[in-house]
Amino acid sequence: MQRTIVVVGTGGTIAGVAARAEDHVGYEAAALAPEALAAAVPALAALPLRCESLARLDSSDMDHATWCLLRRRLAALLRRPQVRGVVVTHGTDTLEETAYFLHRTLRASKPVVLTAAMRPATALSADGPQNLLDAVTVAGTDGARGVVVAFGGRLWCGADLRKLHGYRLDAFGGGDGGPLGVLEDGRLRLFRAWPKATLHPAAARPWPDAARWPAVDIVTSHAGARGAVVDALVGAGAAGIVIAGTGNGSVHAELLGAARRAEAAGVRVRRASRCPLGGVVGAPPGALPSCGALTPPQARIELLLDLLHERGALRRRRTS
Repeated sequence: MQRTIVVVGTGGTIAGVAARAEDHVGYEAAALAPEALAAAVPALAALPLRCESLARLDSSDMDHATWCLLRRRLAALLRRPQVRGVVVTHGTDTLEETAYFLHRTLRASKPVVLTAAMRPATALSADGPQNLLDAVTVAGTDGARGVVVAFGGRLWCGADLRKLHGYRLDAFGGGDGGPLGVLEDGRLRLFRAWPKATLHPAAARPWPDAARWPAVDIVTSHAGARGAVVDALVGAGAAGIVIAGTGNGSVHAELLGAARRAEAAGVRVRRASRCPLGGVVGAPPGALPSCGALTPPQARIELLLDLLHERGALRRRRTS
């Protein structure tokens, strides 16, 4: 039986179209279907590839409902014996968030390879075709597994990904651990083992409709920060707040006071670092609970999953 690689499209710049080939920023994202993206890469023509479109989003507009839909579809595809692996085309703006969400909620014994592009498909030097070819190469590699990201000639662990630049082609990093490997002349060279599944307990239980998920927000600490921002979020129904602190997770005194008020009102508050590397090390006396090495977007997802799990457990206790 010939095993297939499935390409699932969600939109993004990789599927973007601009009026002028030299325009890298004034384009319409998510204009092309995944079939068109694959057709633009001649090397894919002879491969057992199947394409399907799940969404057509500019990834800056990614939402929880699409995450749930994507997770369900990927789980269904991975269960099929004839599917060798799955490639997900995505936008770069929230690629790190989707990758982390899937890493924590999807049992991926086969490869789930996300990829994207910094330039639209119509650009003179579009990066999407090579990134897509690399992603398919990874998905077809013997022994591949887990949620990973193929981008810019490198392979990243989905749990470590972070966007470091808003325009350059080498836009992503993998934190202090670096890349999992590199793509060289059509072959993958691994530096370390494939990621192991570290599923959040919430992944084992049904979730409510995404419209009823708890609200979790991110607030950045900075010079002159105002606690009124946190107070407003609490008043608007926030169930959790992640504060992206300065340096090693330091929080402005005004925000800290508001965070304590939020905690007293039953809101879960966590602190991360707004620095792209290093995270938060240690926990000084009196500090807000730390998210460790997680970036603020990762910490937000982790707190969201914590709340979903706790609320599900509470509902089960009430009905038992």
